[in-house]
This record gives sequence, structure tokens and C-alpha cells, in this order.
Amino acid sequence: MSRTYIPKEISWLSFNERVLQEAENKEVPLIERFKFLGIYSNNLDEYFRVRVATLKRLSHLGNKSKDVLGYSPKATLKKIQKIVLEQNTKFEKIYTMLIQELAKHNIHIINEKQLNHEQSEFVRSYFHSEVRTRLMPFLLEKDKEMPNLTDDAIYLAIILKKKDSDKTRYALIEVPTNILPRLIILPDSETGRNLIYLDDIIRFGLKDIFFIFDFDEFSAYTIKLTKDAELEIADDISESYIEKLSKSLHQRKWGSPVRFIYDRKMPADLLNILTKKLNFGPDDVIIPADRYHNLKDLMHIPSLGKKKFYYEPLVPINHKDIQAGKSILSAIKKKDIMLFFPYHPFDYLIDLLREASIDPFVTSIQITLYRLARNSSVINALLNAVMNGKKVTTVVELQARFDEEANILWGNKLMDAGVKVIYGVPGLKVHAKLLLITKVKNDVIQRYAAIGTGNFNEDTARVYTDHLLLTTDIKITNEVFKAFSFFNVNYKKDNYYHLVLSPFALRNKINLLIDNEIKNAKAGKKAYIYLKLNNISDTEIIDRLYEASSAGVNIKMIIRGMMSLVPGLKDISENIKAIGIVDRLLEHSRFMIFCNGGDEECFISSADLMTRNIDHRIEVTCPVFDKNIKNELKEIFQIQWNDNVKARKLDSTLSNKFVKPGKKEHRSQLDVYNYLKKIHEK
Repeated sequence: MSRTYIPKEISWLSFNERVLQEAENKEVPLIERFKFLGIYSNNLDEYFRVRVATLKRLSHLGNKSKDVLGYSPKATLKKIQKIVLEQNTKFEKIYTMLIQELAKHNIHIINEKQLNHEQSEFVRSYFHSEVRTRLMPFLLEKDKEMPNLTDDAIYLAIILKKKDSDKTRYALIEVPTNILPRLIILPDSETGRNLIYLDDIIRFGLKDIFFIFDFDEFSAYTIKLTKDAELEIADDISESYIEKLSKSLHQRKWGSPVRFIYDRKMPADLLNILTKKLNFGPDDVIIPADRYHNLKDLMHIPSLGKKKFYYEPLVPINHKDIQAGKSILSAIKKKDIMLFFPYHPFDYLIDLLREASIDPFVTSIQITLYRLARNSSVINALLNAVMNGKKVTTVVELQARFDEEANILWGNKLMDAGVKVIYGVPGLKVHAKLLLITKVKNDVIQRYAAIGTGNFNEDTARVYTDHLLLTTDIKITNEVFKAFSFFNVNYKKDNYYHLVLSPFALRNKINLLIDNEIKNAKAGKKAYIYLKLNNISDTEIIDRLYEASSAGVNIKMIIRGMMSLVPGLKDISENIKAIGIVDRLLEHSRFMIFCNGGDEECFISSADLMTRNIDHRIEVTCPVFDKNIKNELKEIFQIQWNDNVKARKLDSTLSNKFVKPGKKEHRSQLDVYNYLKKIHEK
């Protein structure tokens, strides 16, 4: 590891360690701790599918890869394996501890061998009515190729034996967690409430699956395969972009394996068969684990009815400038409004779209769509607008990782309804969060814009913190209009004086803002930079921040995920401090505050300070002009900076030590909620 940069892949594992800390934390309600285990597991799956897969591909380039990355991918892969194995051990200990905690409340997760008569009858009935017909066993034969295993699934590797005989066969069965719940509540018994894994229900019914064979002993061991999820879109001009993407999505199913997890109790002969058939080599990540894998399903653990097992819900706060039953368009026209989800209701955005869809003077609605909710009210509002004669344009990003297929379906649905659908920008991902409503009354054009840090997605808006600026300020709305013109005609690049668009201007803008703070610090003026981001890994920007620190600029950073910057290095980053907050909500909002000689400049952004966001995506960074909103953002930053309950210090050792508690507890997510409540419920 370089002295001045932390490899972003290693830094990301440190972030996932913070998620694991929440699962371990006894102050967190019990079922929420299980959910954090699920989040950790889900995060790790995506990490291997994307980041480890990329490192693996780069490692095949030899020395060239080190020049590209600045560090050796092979060495990093070895370090990743070591850290993941250590974290896996910790994960299993926490899981066992939580199972024991459940038992104290007379709630048990039991297996197929622990069922009483009544439970056995229930499981037998459930197996035959819900499970059996969804199982498609595959017999593993020496001369038979391994089937293509689904990346996101778990399988039971099964040994079939005959007593007093050497006769043995092997089989695979996919556990249908995409159709059925992973954990099923059993009928209550004298011992209390009981749950059983779907895997164990299948184990219970193995004899009924393989009844045509003369076997009487069955054992099953869980395995899971993670594959390279990178899409390779061939440059074939005879095919449409959607055809190319669809083909690439199909190829993803056949991606190279990057991780294999197996039950450590699996006999060696079965393990050898599987690893040989899957063509695993010495560089592949093979992880022994407990009986149950794919514990991301713990994010959806069934409700167990006890309030104390869960966080108390945060009731969304009504914004003081938006009145129930009154026009939101009129409210925005009066003044800029900043919504902060989930503290404010996401329904405001739906209401805004609904109002625009029926307002007789609204002529058009334009919106970018990156990730959408499963049952999207945003889509329904847009379809309603079309029915009411509005011209609706959507910019649908097809390369929203793991949402590609869903976005193709949404795009088709919108087009069928008469919506103009633009599938992104060739060679660039459209990650910007933009909405533009145009109203024409008495030949006067009035534009209303929404610029955000998060997706227009009501599902994630319940658990992700994000800002959304609503404005009619022509300095902003005219440039949002220019942005949508660019989406329509990609070669038309206008000048922007207020909005900062990646990949055209963000790097230069950030450099200028940092330069200004350096200049002021050297002149003896007050100089500071406050950054609230998900990730920072761009080494050029990091070097500029090191330069600013050396010049005496005070830099505070709140970073949720990856951070390649190393704070506190003598003569390099002594003036940089950083924390990471992991709590009940996922910190997703991005904003930046620069001192600017006392006349603060403040921005919200869809972009992190990563090379991909700065140079390879369409992102929008938006200045905040309203003094009250600027002050609100600064107050929120300070509240988060003062966190001494859920904040961890980010340092060179990746220690994830909690910020030392003071005389008074400051838990920022609750403090922000109370701060906003005080402002808006006066």
C-alpha cells in the first residue's frame, strides 16, 4: 500500500467492516442487527462481482496494470482474500451470537432435524405445495459438463448414498430464493416461535426428490458462486444499442467465476469434483463458510412482531414551504426549496409530477431515470402526464449496473405509452438526477427544475439520505434546459456558467475551488473545505487536497464508503480529518462547501470524487444560491461532524475506531431529524 493512497478496493472493505460493526453493536435493535449482516453480505456480493472481477482482469495485463492502477492488482487480490477471510470469521461469530440472542426471546432458527411432529407435517405440506415443483435437480457425472450456475443464487450440492454399499452419486439443486422467502415461520410450539431456512426444507424433502433412485442416505452442502458482472458491449453498428446490451446481459450469466463459497463440512471428494468442474485455479477466491450462505436474505427477515427488535420509525417531516392541498409549483415559484429524504416525504416529488401532469399550462416534463422503484409511482405519474397531452421525455440509463434489464422494460413501457425515451449518451453513463417542468402561460415560459443527489426512486428514498433542490431560478433552470438539449443532440455542447457538468467541467471546477482556498490560506485568510461524499478515490483531486492541506487549508470530510486519501500524514495531510457514519440510514447525499474568503460557495452533486464520475459519466453539480438553504446544509454538515455515537475516524490504519464519546451523545441522523423538525414545524 502506498504511503499517500489507499487502494480503493481495500478502503471499500474497511467500509463494509463498519457495516459489520453495526451488526455487532448491542445498542442496535436485534432484528436490525440481522439486517446489517444482510447488508454486509449483499455489499460483498456486489464487491466481488464488480471490483474483484475488475482487478482479476487487470492482473492478466502484467506490469501494465500496475501503471494503470498505481498498485499491483495481484498483490491487492491476495490482501483482499486475507481481509475477507478475517471478516468472514467475524461475520460467523456475530451470526451465532445473534441466533443465541433470539433464543433468549424464545425465537429459534431450527433445521430439518430439529422439527417436532406438528412442524414436520407443516414442512412436508409446504415442501409439496410450494417447493417441490420449483426444484430442478442436476446429476453431476464425470463426463458431463457442469451447468451454468446462476450468479445470484445458492445451491445444494448433494451426496446420495446407499447403506452398506459404495454406491454414491452427486447432484445439484438451486434453492429458489428468487421465488420463495428464504426464512419461513413455523407454527408456534411450546418452545416459542420458530423459523426454518428454505434450504433446510429442501433437505427435509430430498428423499421425495430422488425417489426414483435406490438411495437411503442424503446429505446436502450449500455452495455459492460469484461471477464477473462487467458488461462487454460489442461495437456492431448493425445492431441497436438495446440489442447489444441484451446480448451482453446474456453473456454476463456466463461470466468468469471470481469467488466460490462452500460449506466447510463438505467432504473432500465432493469439493474436488466441484472445483474441477468449475475450473478454479490458484488465483481464485475459495472461501469455506458455515452451513448457510447468501445471507443477504437477512435484509428481509420476516416480521417477528416485537417493537423493541426494530428501530422506531422516523415519521417524515412536512416542509414548511409546502402546504397540504396547495400547489407545489406555486410554492417553488415563490422560493427555492431543498428537500432532504427520507426526513421529508418523497411523496412531494410524486405530487409535483402529478400536479404537472394535470396543470393545463404545463407543456412538457423532462426527467433522467437511473434506478427506479419496483412499482414506480414516478413512472405512473409520467404515464398520466402523457395521457393528459403533455410532452414527456425520459433519459433512461440502460447501463445502471444490475438494473439494466429492469430499465429496458421500463423504457419499452414508456415508449409504448408515447413517451420520448432517450437511452443515455453513447460512451457515457447518465448518472445526473434532473427534472424539468415547462409551463407556458400567456406566451410566457416558466421552468421548474429539480436537481438531486439521489435517484427518483421511492423505495431507496426511505432508507437513503439525499438532497433534492426545487427551483425556478433562471440561472439554474436555463442550464437544466441546456442539459436536456444535450441529451437530445449529443454534439450540441452549450456553455454552462452555473451548473457544473461531468465529464466536461467538474475536474477543472474542483481544481479552481481548491486553488482559491490555497490562495486565501497563503494570504493569511480563513480557508476551509467541507466535503460530504460517498467515495473519494481520484488521485489528482486527492493530490490537490494534499496541496491545500500543506498550504494551511482546514479540510473536513464525511465519507461513507471508499476513501483513497490518507489523512493526518506529516507535511502532506496534517490539516485533513475524515469520519465515516454508518447508522440506520445509508448516507448517500453529496455536498461540498468552500470558504471562498467568507462568501461561502456551496454545491450539491450527483457525483463522487472518483475518476469514473468526473471523467466518464454525465453528472451534475449544482450551486446553492439561497442563503437559508446554504446555512441549512452547513448546519447539517456540522451536526454530522459532531457525531460521537455512529461516526468512525477514517485514518491510514483503517482502524474504524469510533469517535470518542463526549459528555453529551450526538447521534447525527437523529440530530438532523430533530434539527429539521425544529425548522419546519415552527
